[in-house]
Amino acid sequence: MAQSKFVEKLKIIGPGAIITASFIGPGTVTTATRAGAGFGFALLWAVIFSIIATIILQEMVARIGIVTKQGLGENIRELFQNQILKFAAVWIVLIAVCVGCAAYISGDLLGTSLGISYLTGISENYVAPIVGIIILILNLIGGYKFIEKIMIVLIAVMSITFITTMFVAGPDILDLFKGAFIPTIPEGSILMIIALIGTTVVPYNFFIHASTVGEKWNSTNDLKAVRADTIISITVGGIITAAILITAGALIQGTEVTSVVQLASPLQPLMGDLAPLFISIGLFAAGFSSAIASPMGAAVTVSSFMRWEGGFSNKKYKTVFSVVIIFGIITSGLGFEPLEVLLVAQALNGLILPLIAILIMIVVNKKNAMGKYVNALWLNIIGWLVTAVVIFLGTYSLVDAIRGFL
Repeated sequence: MAQSKFVEKLKIIGPGAIITASFIGPGTVTTATRAGAGFGFALLWAVIFSIIATIILQEMVARIGIVTKQGLGENIRELFQNQILKFAAVWIVLIAVCVGCAAYISGDLLGTSLGISYLTGISENYVAPIVGIIILILNLIGGYKFIEKIMIVLIAVMSITFITTMFVAGPDILDLFKGAFIPTIPEGSILMIIALIGTTVVPYNFFIHASTVGEKWNSTNDLKAVRADTIISITVGGIITAAILITAGALIQGTEVTSVVQLASPLQPLMGDLAPLFISIGLFAAGFSSAIASPMGAAVTVSSFMRWEGGFSNKKYKTVFSVVIIFGIITSGLGFEPLEVLLVAQALNGLILPLIAILIMIVVNKKNAMGKYVNALWLNIIGWLVTAVVIFLGTYSLVDAIRGFL
């Protein structure tokens, strides 16, 4: 009886899982590994903050989607009466998200391939296009429910692999709790803190969430389930990120990190031949889920702004998804360096993240659209504080990316 109730509760997991699978990608895995290797457990609090911030903003966009029965793009369009302002806002966000997703996809595919390359010795530039073709086929044959199931399975795989390796690493529990609940900013850690937050709060995830809640639920009576899905799924994502950071902090602190596969060697005395397999499987799951989410983010954003109906089954949606993933297949096969590709995405992320966060806060407080489901005062206070942090984060990210180009 208890087991059947647990299974019933698990059925609420859906759109939130897609968001989690989206932000746990090669960027997050590598950033968390570097944070642990560079600063031990000292930056765990930044992971906790980023998860709280993500839950707050994603709950708002999910509520917007359920209450208005429209995506975030449609709601942003309706904010502007002036046609020039509407045109500018729509196309700035639209172009930035789509180009950003196209920039991320090459890095996601190459990141997905690292684990396979580590185990087999085959170059990432050969593996990445094959992974991209598989994702392209999945897009063409599958709808929302199919993609949702894939993402849930990938989260389960990441949870098992990365949380298992954390326990095997045997971290010092007292140091772990200090890092989680006593915020500190060690010398030279500010960019790492920004990176930890920036890889979790992702602009296109707002559009994905606002649209996908309508694929699973259709009534404000479902808001409790929507919130539960959001909180549970994103918290699991936070635990996965924390587990990677903790494993790195316990095993390779003080080491210069280029890839998460460096965790395999110190794990081998503890796990034997399973160590490289566990790390490679976890990295593949993280990359594969993120590589699905990048073109999905572009397709959902365009669909929302253009008011295309039919969701994941719409042929125009599938066309946008396919164009982005084909771009990733070509660029990853040509050997583009992930760092160069991600610098473009970082700059665009820094440009539009503050803008979208502000627009979300305006939409969620719009009485004629949200009715009694507008933000409560306490949620507005927290929401604007998170938005202020996001504005700082986005500005810093943009400046840092420009410096990288120069």
